[in-house]
Amino acid sequence: MINKVSLIDTFLQLVQINSESKGERQLADFLKGKLEALGLQVYEDQAGEKVGGSAGNIIGRKKGTQDNLSTILFSAHMDTVQPGQGIKPQIRDDVIYSDGTTILGGDDKAGIAAILEALEVIKEKELPHGNLEIVFTIAEEIGLLGAKNLEFTKLEAEMGFILDSGGPTGTIIVQAPYHYNLRVVIRGKAAHAGVEPEKGINAIQVAAMALARLPLGRIDQETTANFGIIKGGRATNIVPDYVELAGEIRSLDKNKVEKALELFQGIFEQVTREQGARLEWESELEYSGFNLTEQDQVVLTAIKAAKVQGMSYQLKSRGGGSDANIFNNEGEIPAVNLGIGLTNDHTLEESLAVKDLAATAEYVVQLMSAIEDNHD
Repeated sequence: MINKVSLIDTFLQLVQINSESKGERQLADFLKGKLEALGLQVYEDQAGEKVGGSAGNIIGRKKGTQDNLSTILFSAHMDTVQPGQGIKPQIRDDVIYSDGTTILGGDDKAGIAAILEALEVIKEKELPHGNLEIVFTIAEEIGLLGAKNLEFTKLEAEMGFILDSGGPTGTIIVQAPYHYNLRVVIRGKAAHAGVEPEKGINAIQVAAMALARLPLGRIDQETTANFGIIKGGRATNIVPDYVELAGEIRSLDKNKVEKALELFQGIFEQVTREQGARLEWESELEYSGFNLTEQDQVVLTAIKAAKVQGMSYQLKSRGGGSDANIFNNEGEIPAVNLGIGLTNDHTLEESLAVKDLAATAEYVVQLMSAIEDNHD
């Protein structure tokens, strides 16, 4: 039902609008105009002011043609990672690339394009549908900041579909992790490294001892841990009295992530105590996880639409978070994250096959339109 030429043109237009995180103003204005032209009521919230960005989240509403259907939400994020300025898309053999000097920006403008095309089809074909809510968020790539500051009181959706996952169309993410950020400071004692190192306590060495005892990487099939930033020391001739580490722990299982936090803190406390150093420990929940099953209406709806389209589907868990984590928890809207066909996203080799973009748009049409009563 989609217009493939129109869909491709929209996607190419979207990726050429600069929208790195906190710089989404131009794209937000473009999307507001698009949604209004499609007959939606449009509202921009204050999330941009709260996070220091140039634009807020965009919320669009389209009244349904049938009152007996669920109110359904569709969402994608406006921002891209760097380098995302001056993207020049190219099509080779029905695959869309950048020119190799930037990302493509398909994450998440492929999701946006699919939603816009589906709305166009719904309007032109006069397809029956329930109430639709569209949310385009800001600053997803830097900590889900747009979703975290979204005015959920403006929404009435009973279920949501977030178009922001890797993997082929038909990938339905039903489980995602709890994610804690860690900040660890170890304070030792400075001394002249060449004259009297014995009088010092090397904070970097203490950190190394603790790290050597930690189970890092993949702890089990549901749990991972990593320290990715270490900063410390002032000069090579001074025993370093300060080191700061930044890391994370993730798990699909809430009990496992909490046990890992307890284990990591205990190891750091023990090692610093043994070495006569002092520890400062901070852990902060970045986002909560979610776990949906085929008993949940949103999952049943995703499966039903895939079957109607004749598309294979796969229910999967994912080790990364997305706006779906926030919608499921803070927003209290059951939501799955859907695969949009991207490959090598967040890299200069990012690409998107035209057939996958088209399949995603067709899938969204099926989800939006009242092919069957979603309450059945």
